[in-house]
Amino acid sequence: MARTKEFDPEAALQSALELFWQRGYEATSMADLVDYLGIGRASIYATFGSKHELYLKAMDRYAETRDPSLLAELSQPGPALPAVRAVVRRFAEEAASPERRLAGCLVTNTAAELAPHDRAAARRVELSWDHVETPLHSALIRAQAQGELPEDRDPRALARMLFVLMQGLRVVGKASDDPARVRDAAEQALALLD
Repeated sequence: MARTKEFDPEAALQSALELFWQRGYEATSMADLVDYLGIGRASIYATFGSKHELYLKAMDRYAETRDPSLLAELSQPGPALPAVRAVVRRFAEEAASPERRLAGCLVTNTAAELAPHDRAAARRVELSWDHVETPLHSALIRAQAQGELPEDRDPRALARMLFVLMQGLRVVGKASDDPARVRDAAEQALALLD
């Protein structure tokens, strides 16, 4: 007769996500996971597989639960540039926020730590980045079609520049105690949309 799980796998996955987000992949040991999740090593392996598999599942959970309003913000009817500006400013405020800055973004953290040598993590990073860049590109195409953005501007290149800036805001915000550093950078980038 098979034993039933004595823990909630969804809650354990969420806890693993939080621990990986706080510490990173390499700095989180299996012993750390056992202690933090409050379940045995054998149960972790049986439910999630290896530490690496658990990390990838945590990344997938993060992707499922990250800010779902980005697409809605950037695709609302009416002028598109105010929505683009609001998204970039929100990223800057989050990066500068004392509560959020130290954790950073799990995807950005993974890009720096694992993506250069881990294909599975790199694929998830790219998918997440597409989730941000594609709606930005669409909003900028719409802005250009509505006359908000000059015809000589390249919406794809602008979307990529804003996306790279937004990722950079997360990195700098995590390491800097000066919120003006990220806010000023965001405002300078947004000035290129005028």
